[in-house]
Amino acid sequence: MRTARVGYGGALHEATPAAEGRVRLADGRVVDEGEPLWLPPFEARTIFALALNYGDHAAELAAKSSAEQAGFLQAQRAEPIVFIKAANTLVGHRGLTRRPADGEFMHYECELAVVIGRQGKRIKRERAIDHVAGYTVANDYAIRNFLEPYYRPNLRVKSRDGCTALGPWLVPRDEVPDPMALHLSTHVNGRLVQEGHTRDMIHDVASLIEYLSGFMTLSPGDVILTGTPKGSVDVQPGDEVVCEVEGLGRLHNRLVADWVPEPERAA
Repeated sequence: MRTARVGYGGALHEATPAAEGRVRLADGRVVDEGEPLWLPPFEARTIFALALNYGDHAAELAAKSSAEQAGFLQAQRAEPIVFIKAANTLVGHRGLTRRPADGEFMHYECELAVVIGRQGKRIKRERAIDHVAGYTVANDYAIRNFLEPYYRPNLRVKSRDGCTALGPWLVPRDEVPDPMALHLSTHVNGRLVQEGHTRDMIHDVASLIEYLSGFMTLSPGDVILTGTPKGSVDVQPGDEVVCEVEGLGRLHNRLVADWVPEPERAA
C-alpha cells in the first residue's frame, strides 16, 4: 500500500489514498487532499542526486555549452556523476519553492526517486532491487547560472532550502515491477514541457545501487534521485509545476518569490 506523511490537526499522520482528491488518515478520517500539510513521504537519510543521467538532457546542455564544457559532459558518461544534498532541501507535495532573486534561469527536474529499505554494502547489480523499499516522485530544481562552469561544486544550487520536492506517495517496490519502464512528464501551468522515460537513463537503478554501495554502506531511508530527461523551461514565481512518474503519482509544487530580510525591505 502506498503511503504518505501529512500534518493535520496539530499531529503527524500516515495517510493512504482514498477517493479521487481525498486521503485517508491512519485514524480512519478522510479529508480533502488540499487540507493537510504534506511532508516528504518518508524520513530521508542520505540524499544522493544524479547529474546528467539521461543522454538527451546531457546533449541538451552540451549544445548550450562551450566546446570544453561539452567535452567534459561527454566524458562523464562512463561513470555516474553523483553529489550529496542536505535534508533542508526537501519539501512535500503541494509545497512552496522560492526562486532566488539572482537566478537567471531556474528549471524543474522531474525524477524517479529510489528509496533504500535494507542496509547493504558491495551490493551486486542482480540483487540491487532487493534493497529497495519503494519509489516516489522528485522535482529537484536547478538554477542554471549557478551551475556553470560544470566543474563547480553543486552546493550553492542543490542544497538551497526547499528546492527539492518529494511525494506525494512512497510506493512499495512490489507495486513497480520494472523501474526502468516508467514514463515521466512535467506540466507548468497546465502546459506539457517535459517528457521522458526511465529506460533512457545512462546508468539504471540497479547499477546506481551497485556503484554507490561499492564504496559506502547504503541504509534504510537513503534516497537516490536518478536524474531528469531533457525539457528545461524557465519558471517564475506563481508558476504551478506538476511532475508525474507513471504509476507513482503527480507531485504538485508552486514557485514563490525570494525571501528578503526585513532590514533590506526597509532600505
